[in-house]
Amino acid sequence: MLFPADAIARATHYLSLTSGGLGAYSDSRGLPGVRKEVAEFIERRDGYPSDPELIFLTDGASKGVMQILNCVIRGAGDGILVPVPQYPLYSATISLLGGSLVPYYLDESENWGLDVNNLRQSVAQARSQGISVRAMVIINPGNPTGQCLSEANLREILRFCYNEKLVLLGDEVYQQNIYQDERPFISSKKVLMDMGSPFSKEVQLVSFHTVSKGYWGECGQRGGYFEMTNFPPRVVEEIYKVASIALSPNVSAQIFMGLMVNPPKPGDISYDQFTRESKGILESLRRRANIMTDGFNSCKNVVCNFTEGAMYSFPQIRLPPGALQAAKQAGKVPDVFYCLKLLETTGISTVPGSGFGQKEGVFHLRTTILPAEEEMPEIMDSFKKFNDEFMTQYDNNFGYSRM
Repeated sequence: MLFPADAIARATHYLSLTSGGLGAYSDSRGLPGVRKEVAEFIERRDGYPSDPELIFLTDGASKGVMQILNCVIRGAGDGILVPVPQYPLYSATISLLGGSLVPYYLDESENWGLDVNNLRQSVAQARSQGISVRAMVIINPGNPTGQCLSEANLREILRFCYNEKLVLLGDEVYQQNIYQDERPFISSKKVLMDMGSPFSKEVQLVSFHTVSKGYWGECGQRGGYFEMTNFPPRVVEEIYKVASIALSPNVSAQIFMGLMVNPPKPGDISYDQFTRESKGILESLRRRANIMTDGFNSCKNVVCNFTEGAMYSFPQIRLPPGALQAAKQAGKVPDVFYCLKLLETTGISTVPGSGFGQKEGVFHLRTTILPAEEEMPEIMDSFKKFNDEFMTQYDNNFGYSRM
């Protein structure tokens, strides 16, 4: 038999959930049977009930984010609090919808932690400019920064959203990608429910997840979901109308989502193989996170916080004045200049930190921890050789860029 019996049974199960097979439209919110499985996954994870009627399946988490922002933003006077550095989906979508991005800066010296006082300052400044701040985005674990928010930090954020009457958008797509034991992933919903009334009854929360990350990595399938908490029925109806514009999310990706949230169980034929492969992937990613962090920190003028979660390292590159001057002469942003030189010299492709936002005069790059584990030492050796030669070439021992 080509496929084990439990795999065939699962395929039969998911076909039974579709009214017309994979080629037919589903409900605009997604297949009811898969939404029920997502709700059961959330209940197992958090220990609190989840309502399938408040779960919408989407073409990747990005499409869900865009749907929600489309419902929140009415015009340029509406602001969204977004972390900096941030995943460019948020700045691009807010711009596309005609809203206003209200930045709040993560603290690199505190392992990219979030300071609620900084949030208050950002909101006050936005309001002084006539902007109505309506929602706040958190990315946990962080992209591009790789930090995991602590339970205490999440409580502060939820209390802040309660006091400021903000919708919290919890981008939690990397929740399976955790590479340390001190700060495990905990969902915004669980913390909210643990806080009890009035917070658990009043803070409006939208949580996002996807099949693109974790140990699945099926980013081309475009499968995701969002769950709404404390949204009144009339608002849910309006969001349903927005979702209906696109008719139906990708049906095959909905099935991928069902498989992700309802994996093989003890006693299933495929369980041992599933456990072995998924554990092996995450353990390898943890080792790669350590190799990359240690590699960056061994380089001249490079400082890198450990990648606690997600799939990225975001080292700070302390560029010497000679490099800043050379970048200016080349008509390039300094970190773009550095990353292009890196690419030309080594073939290593990275993303300049300026693409994610950063403090003035501070420069970074983002790279993934996804290269094959056996290739990582050679990659980091190549990076170190380039970087240290670059620093020597442009070093005049005065006035480094730094945080």
